[in-house]
Parts: sequence; structure tokens; C-alpha cells
Amino acid sequence: MQAVTFQGPGEVRVEERPEPELIERDDAVVRVEATGVCGSDLHIYHGRVQIEPGFTLGHEFVGTVIAAGDAVTEVSEGDRVLGCYCSACGKCFFCRRGLFHKCDEGRVFGHGATLGSLQGAQADQVLVPHANLTLRRVPEGMSDDAALFAGDVMGTGYHAVAEAGLQPGDTVAVLGLGPVGLCAVQAARASGAARVIAIDTVADRLETARAFGAEPVHLTEEDPRAAVKAATAGRGVDVAVDAVGHPDALELACRLARKAGTVSATGVYAERIQVHMGIVWIKALTLTSGHANVIGHVDRVLSMMDAGVLDPTPLVSRHMTLAEAPEAYAVYDRREALKIVMRP
Repeated sequence: MQAVTFQGPGEVRVEERPEPELIERDDAVVRVEATGVCGSDLHIYHGRVQIEPGFTLGHEFVGTVIAAGDAVTEVSEGDRVLGCYCSACGKCFFCRRGLFHKCDEGRVFGHGATLGSLQGAQADQVLVPHANLTLRRVPEGMSDDAALFAGDVMGTGYHAVAEAGLQPGDTVAVLGLGPVGLCAVQAARASGAARVIAIDTVADRLETARAFGAEPVHLTEEDPRAAVKAATAGRGVDVAVDAVGHPDALELACRLARKAGTVSATGVYAERIQVHMGIVWIKALTLTSGHANVIGHVDRVLSMMDAGVLDPTPLVSRHMTLAEAPEAYAVYDRREALKIVMRP
């Protein structure tokens, strides 16, 4: 089968790989029909997150189950399914508390040995461990483009606001309007936020946020702190979402949050950074961070998407083939596409 493999910073390659086979009784194999290029993949592409050369990339997929172990009961061969970005056993200390993203046996697709050595989904087929939790049937009539988001990007955007304790009537700031940030804008509005202030430097992304019901603020051409003060009678926002994963974004999020507010650090951090604990401490901020608990949210997110409350399809700006993966990564790296969906 064909698979997209990491070769080194700035280089991916489409190579021939053996078709996956069932290993455990609760494994499944999915024939991939749509897979995405994600911002997390770019961290690998840039060498910021290190994996082994030759490892298959990708953690977003929609497809059809073509094989299932005898312990797989929630999906069957022939089912159209979506995959969550990580697997979870459902039995360990953390899973029993609903913290599926911290499962003792959890593995992330396409992220090398550091995150479980689980080959990725940018391939013709993918092996799915713990398929009863990792896979979900796609609702009838839902497009591949939409379903692809539920297992990662929309699930992450939803997690960013849900785990921050967003209450109806709250004011939210979202810093960084990539796909996760824009999904966080939608999730915040759907969860009852009275106002969402969306901050970025890319004009098209700011306009997309406006279409989703947010108030766009240009990071450098306007003053985000002044805009937040004007929107909140000087208090600051109840929830500030860092969807960038950069020290400057995290510090700005802390400054935009009100006293006793919450900062949701949803962007990827793979290195040590300095945090102004004086701001965090004096304002009594709550800081949430880490991988999104997508498995814990996926059924709710799918229901909201199926009802049209959440709709990520406007974020898909380009379709390409798996064979075009090197170009897809280059295009995404140049920020010439908001979301790329690849098909084998």
C-alpha cells in the first residue's frame, strides 16, 4: 500500500508499505478514504516534534472497516467510520475517570515512538487499536470532509472551551485562527458565549471568524488588549484560548483573561518556555493544557455536527491526492490552504 512517510525536516515521501494486519482481538483495519494534513503534522514536518525517519504520518481519517478482531463489538466490517487521533483502552485508571487522552495504553497515530509507535493514517489502510473506543460510525449523510474533523480538529476546538468551563453568557478570546482556533470559535458560540473575540494576522481567517459570529481583531494592526477591555467593561475575557502554541500567544492570553478567569493552552508545546507566573498568580488564573480528550467529546461533537450546530466544512480549502502529499505539506506550510483533505 501507499503511505506518506517522514524523511527529515521539510521532507515527506510517498512510499510502499506492507498492509496492516490485526494484532489484538480489539483491533480493526480501516481502508482510508479521506485523511487530513493538520497543524500537528507541521510540527513534525518542521522537526519541532521528532519522530523516526520512515514513519507513516497522519492522525485524521475517515474510511471503511475491512477487518475487525473478535472483540470488536461497536463497529463491523463494512461500516463507514471516523477515527479519533489517539487510541484508549477504556479500562485503566485514567479511562475509568473519562480521561481517555491520558490512557496508560494510549497511542497517537503518526507520531512515532514518543507517542506509542502507532503508524499514521495518511495511507491506503490504517491499523486501529482498541477500535471500540477509537472508531465511531459516521452519521448517515455526513460528508467525509465534515466527519474528518470530529476525531481531531473540531473535537480539539470543543475541548478547548468545554474544559475551560465556559458558561452561557461568557466572553471568549481565541488567539490563532487556524482550523483548531476557528473550530474553537464555533464551539464557543454553540456553547453559549455571548461574545467571541478572534485574533490573528491573516485577513481571510479573520473574515472566516466573522462569518462564524466572532468579532475579528488583527493582532498587529489593532490592539487586542484594548478591544477586549472595550468588550468587557475593562474586566478581561472569561476564557482565553491559545490555539497557537507559542510563548507570545500564551502570555497574551494570560493578559486578556479576567481575574479568576481561565486560559486554555490548546496549541502544541514541545519545548520549555517561560511563563509569567506573576500574571497567572496575581490574577488567580486557571490554566488548562495538554492533548484534547477527543474520545470523551466525540459523541457530543458528532451529534452537534449532525444537527448543523457545528459545521467545519467551510474550513476545507483544498482537496489533493495521497500521491500529492509532498506538495500538500509544502502548500500547508506556506499557509496557502486552511485545511487540506487528501484521498488515496
